Amino acid sequence: MKSARDAIAYLYGLQTRGMKFGLHGIQMLLDAVGNPERQIESIHIAGSNGKGSTAAFIAAAVQSAGYRTGLYTSPHLVRFNERIRINGIPISDERILDYVRSLRTAIERHRTTFFEAVTAITFRYFADEDVECAVIETGLGGRLDATNVLIPRVSVITEISLEHTQLLGNTLAEIAYEKAGIIKHHVPCVSGVRTPAARNVIRRVCRQRQSRLIEVSGGRVSLLRSDIGGLEASFELRGRKLDRVKIGLPGSHQARNAFVALGVLWELMDQGFRLGEENIRRGLARVAAMTGLRGRMTVVRRRPMVIMDVAHNPAAIARLTRSLRELGLKDLTVVFGVMKDKAFRRMIGMLAGMARRAIAVQPSTERARPAKEIAEVFRLRGVKAASAGTVREGMRRARERAGKGAVLVTGSHFVVGEALAFLERKNYLTINQ
Repeated sequence: MKSARDAIAYLYGLQTRGMKFGLHGIQMLLDAVGNPERQIESIHIAGSNGKGSTAAFIAAAVQSAGYRTGLYTSPHLVRFNERIRINGIPISDERILDYVRSLRTAIERHRTTFFEAVTAITFRYFADEDVECAVIETGLGGRLDATNVLIPRVSVITEISLEHTQLLGNTLAEIAYEKAGIIKHHVPCVSGVRTPAARNVIRRVCRQRQSRLIEVSGGRVSLLRSDIGGLEASFELRGRKLDRVKIGLPGSHQARNAFVALGVLWELMDQGFRLGEENIRRGLARVAAMTGLRGRMTVVRRRPMVIMDVAHNPAAIARLTRSLRELGLKDLTVVFGVMKDKAFRRMIGMLAGMARRAIAVQPSTERARPAKEIAEVFRLRGVKAASAGTVREGMRRARERAGKGAVLVTGSHFVVGEALAFLERKNYLTINQ
């Protein structure tokens, strides 16, 4: 193994081992590398939608206060390194190579999966670099997710919707139970869950584990301004207020994600973290620049305007389309691709009301639904649609046909990642293997 490219290819090769639900494998691997998960203070986040944005808001505010801050999210958009950041800077190629070399024997001994290996590398890296606060996003679910070996300062659960039903359950209550698996005994939990069935589960688990529950749905959000550049809002929760806060991500739904993050930040302050109002304001306003977060109604080009959003299930598409309408954006050229396990007809039904035309694409993963199937459903919804095949070709066609209108790229992290790689002239075929 001579290069980071070799190391990343090796990690991707572990995907042939599939997904492993349970903590035995990751715990054995972490035991072999000195249990770094016990050496870092952490915030642990699960949820169906909004967890990436919420994680970034928290990390940006903590970083702004001067703490050495780790951020672990998945999947990446363009480069693998984006998953693992300290103070917004992705892990270097050299460190990836070093960690894969040092962990390879243990990875093979314990038949480790891709996500287990990457999680172990992340925790070891954060511990080696003396990270003072690590914001960790679950991969899938929560209860049996490899990240659930942590004993965090705060557990966080964002909004819950029907997703991965073949793995997590067929009802909101069943999915909430899996997400609630990250709640630890006597560790406070901040929840952004609003649907009654899911809220009841979160409340029950918190009672059982004697976890103090902070529900931001019991507070108040006042949205003062919303445009393509971001938001301004005021927040009130449990006697605390923060007025006229600038939020650096567009879309009214980001006010709710910022509110969940604010609930966590206030809890950290109660635990002794020296954050301060100005640092919190700076983090919420400069979240994208400080953490590298992209793909959340991100405007990546102006002529024609190209907007990218990683909405990948019906609930996320509903929030996206609502936010776009609020901003007066319609008659879009929609570049859309989706994974086979998603309720894509419902997603297309919501997008159809905003689309002047659709260009169906198929990102380079076996999990992707064929572009021809997508195009046909758009046509059944009365939208002129073409099947472009690859994301690269879809982006070419969209830019040619958009005219003065806007282009929306959505449906999957994979689609957004490959679209960004195309615009940045990166060879994504060697990155998202």
